[in-house]
Amino acid sequence: MCGIIGYIGPKDPVEVIMEGLSRLEYRGYDSAGLAVIDQGGFVVRRATGKLEGLRQRLALEPVHGTIGMGHTRWATHGRPCEANAHPHLAGDVAVVHNGIIENYLELKRELQAEGRQFSSDTDTEIVAHLVQRELDHGAVDLPQAVSRALGQIRGSYALVILDRRRPDLMIGARKDSPLILGLGQQPGEFFLASDVPAFLSHSNQVVFLDDGDLVTISHGGYQIESLLGPAKEHAVTTISWSPAMAEKAGFKHFMQKEIFEQPRALTDTLTGRVKAGSEEIFLPDLGLSEGDLRQAKRMVLLACGTSYHAALVAKFAIEGLARMPAEVDLGSEFRYRDPLVGPGDIVVAISQSGETADTLAAVREARAKGARAVGVCNVLGSTLTRETDGVVYTHAGPEIGVASTKAFTTQLMALYILAIHLGRTRGVLDAGATRRLVDQLVLLPGLVQQTLEREEEVRKVAEAYCQASDFLYLGRGNCFPIALEGALKLKEISYIHAEGYPAGEMKHGPIALIDEKMPVVVLANQTDVLEKVLSNMEEVRARGGKLIAVTEEDNRSAQALADAIITVPNTPPLLAPVTMVTPLQLLAYHVAVLRGTDVDQPRNLAKSVTVE
Repeated sequence: MCGIIGYIGPKDPVEVIMEGLSRLEYRGYDSAGLAVIDQGGFVVRRATGKLEGLRQRLALEPVHGTIGMGHTRWATHGRPCEANAHPHLAGDVAVVHNGIIENYLELKRELQAEGRQFSSDTDTEIVAHLVQRELDHGAVDLPQAVSRALGQIRGSYALVILDRRRPDLMIGARKDSPLILGLGQQPGEFFLASDVPAFLSHSNQVVFLDDGDLVTISHGGYQIESLLGPAKEHAVTTISWSPAMAEKAGFKHFMQKEIFEQPRALTDTLTGRVKAGSEEIFLPDLGLSEGDLRQAKRMVLLACGTSYHAALVAKFAIEGLARMPAEVDLGSEFRYRDPLVGPGDIVVAISQSGETADTLAAVREARAKGARAVGVCNVLGSTLTRETDGVVYTHAGPEIGVASTKAFTTQLMALYILAIHLGRTRGVLDAGATRRLVDQLVLLPGLVQQTLEREEEVRKVAEAYCQASDFLYLGRGNCFPIALEGALKLKEISYIHAEGYPAGEMKHGPIALIDEKMPVVVLANQTDVLEKVLSNMEEVRARGGKLIAVTEEDNRSAQALADAIITVPNTPPLLAPVTMVTPLQLLAYHVAVLRGTDVDQPRNLAKSVTVE
């Protein structure tokens, strides 16, 4: 969840580290720091708050060195303050860390009993002391000391470790938290980072480290060993994202840019998998045969946050198109109740980053019980893609804004493709029905583009209601999850309290909240339950609520009842969640801008939840 960047090479490490941290600032932002080795000693600069605080500190107190590492922190153990900011030092050792050391209290008591002094409240400082203790007790070199120290730790970590006496050496290690090795373009140049954008402007050649890996890097090269068993081969992967893809490209915020990138991202997710006028579907990385899909008894969809809402939409598509029972579970709850899952079940785990800790733990639980697993993921080579039988990649490209937008809609697209493939394989859909569905998918990016062209319509609604303290979102069928997602987006970036509800449940409680101060966003798409939605809208009107209708351009019935109207193009009901969510993303965005909040880095949130 925090951001890590380490560098060894011919460039000024401070410049490389600060550039990398700026790319990773979305991952953590309550403090930041760096350490470099200069003339045999560590030079450390740390500051609370966002990265600008560290920039100002460096402007007043410049540092130079030959090797270094940096970190942006999202607090877990210890309040946000300079003492708790990374890097942490003990003797000759400095450490930056993502993750949680679960047994840090017992280790800390043990180390304190030996007379070792601590300067922070973090679990991370434990690692520096453990490594230093192993060096003191006869470890032959830094890699051995790190290996021995990690053997005493329970928990998750991505670590970069330096020894001030070895300015030519950098150590990295990972377990249940992402860490990536970047291969520089110049001889002797290497990077370690928690995410690719940290060094993408310098190199697109990467090695994804596996759980249990320990990498030793020097100017002469790198060596990877596994602390969990025999060493594996690690391929070098070329990342196709350009550095420009991580920039704002003229938009005011990353989130706005990413909302407008959705037509392209949806098209990229379709490309190579389906073709207009054809019933063929290509999922070469699925990892499950047609026999596996035909024999499966049930599908279990696992996800957290926005990805959970995508899973809820997918349930409608899978059951409707493949006539296959589908259940949706929160990754954070799944493994704690001894779930009934096993052979005959297919688990579909959905995670933008592929590093969501709760979802990964749920997948491991399901596979241990005999289920097959498929990942839906945006990041090539991430942990999820390596720990499942197969994967359906989304092609959203890097998503920098914390509030997920294009990652969500590309997840929906990937899940629609999977649902159609299931229906065709299981004999529920014939060739003609499959072609019709594929043709609808191919048109979907264009419908989203048409929706985006109505941004001004959405902005006017945001101006009218941006000062409200509460919102209610209502939807039916496969648009109920979109009501949840719309409410989540508003909460995340504007800090307005918002709730999403099935429209049919309004009379079972939420109706008590409705008065003349309450905006109610109703997803009124034209389905066989439209009359019931119109009835819900009448009930809101009768109680003085302010109705905002998100509806198709020719749905005059819904428009006549609304105080404000946001229109979308006519969309097949199965695919309506994609066009209906787009204006809700824009609504949340413009409300947040008008309220002056930090859109791309909302308080208390980070992009990838890589710890429980």
